[in-house]
Amino acid sequence: MKKTIILILLLFFSNFNILFSKNSNDLYDKIDLFGEVLERVKEEYVDEVDQSDVMDSAINGVLQSLDPYSAYMSPELFKSMQTDTKGEFGGLGIEIGMESGVVKVISPIEDTPASLAGIKAGDYIVKINGEQVQGKSLMEAVKLMRGPVDTSITLTIRRKGVKKALEFDITRKIIEVKSVEAKALGSDDNIGYVRLKSFNENSDEQMIKKIRSIEKKHNPIGYIIDIRNNPGGLLTQAINITDFFLDDGEIVSTKGRKISETRRFFARKGDGIKGKPIIIMINNGSASASEILAGALKDHKRAIILGENSYGKGSVQSIIPLRNGGGMRLTISKYYLPSGESISEVGVSPDIVVEETSDAFKINSETDNQLDYALKLFDS
Repeated sequence: MKKTIILILLLFFSNFNILFSKNSNDLYDKIDLFGEVLERVKEEYVDEVDQSDVMDSAINGVLQSLDPYSAYMSPELFKSMQTDTKGEFGGLGIEIGMESGVVKVISPIEDTPASLAGIKAGDYIVKINGEQVQGKSLMEAVKLMRGPVDTSITLTIRRKGVKKALEFDITRKIIEVKSVEAKALGSDDNIGYVRLKSFNENSDEQMIKKIRSIEKKHNPIGYIIDIRNNPGGLLTQAINITDFFLDDGEIVSTKGRKISETRRFFARKGDGIKGKPIIIMINNGSASASEILAGALKDHKRAIILGENSYGKGSVQSIIPLRNGGGMRLTISKYYLPSGESISEVGVSPDIVVEETSDAFKINSETDNQLDYALKLFDS
């Protein structure tokens, strides 16, 4: 048994020798030590343990020690994550990550069960249906939150500034996100308002079509681009949408260990709204692709950024299938803004800080004081 464990560990850790040792002797010593620990656990731990589960946890430990977004998926979980739901499974509509071993809400997607229930960006999920989440992997937490459509789930939340834990009963639904909404606002319908909820396939085409319609009908004096609680999405969409508002210049660069992951992206000639003023609205739930859009337009002084500091997810993950039928989500590169700054763990800071002022706050509603502030800027 011990020889089998050592062989498995040798095959596994050989891919991570740069991370865990300075020389091969240290690596083999650590493999021997790990095998010894597993044997002691098997023989002496108070309860009988599943060796396969222990190995999965060990692999997860390797990946989660790298960053909050890298994670291992067992064959069962990997298969379920790839399954076309077609009404079989429902979700809550939240993007989550790990922070110090705790599941953190990056962003609730607007008009999904989580958002409608009151989940907010920055919330910490401490229990799922009464089961403690701390100590579980990100993918294990995802698995617990998935389930048949129209079944309920209880999330226990810790929120900054609130002493007591909060409980939310949420019903799972098929998550269908309309990534772009647009309309004219202002007393004379002279301000274009574009709500980007995510950066999905064809979001750029949808946005451009809606903006051209507003241009034709209202000829607005400027635009409010609302990416609050937008967790991101496709890098290509972030680039295309940012390009639409720029006449030239760098949009974003990515840097990784492989040459293929180190790239720079530039705007093509032509500003889609011909230099009209732009206000970009962000908050703590604006992440990843949203931060590329806000950061690039800020660096080029093409837009005023209003709201709260963004999340700070400046990395690219790739889903990599593994030989055992499982998979892993691994960070392969990081985003850098035109200024050369990384948004990882920092985010994009607003030019004008406007915080939510009401517990009843809801985006694009009568309680949306941030949107009211943006509209007043155009009147001033």
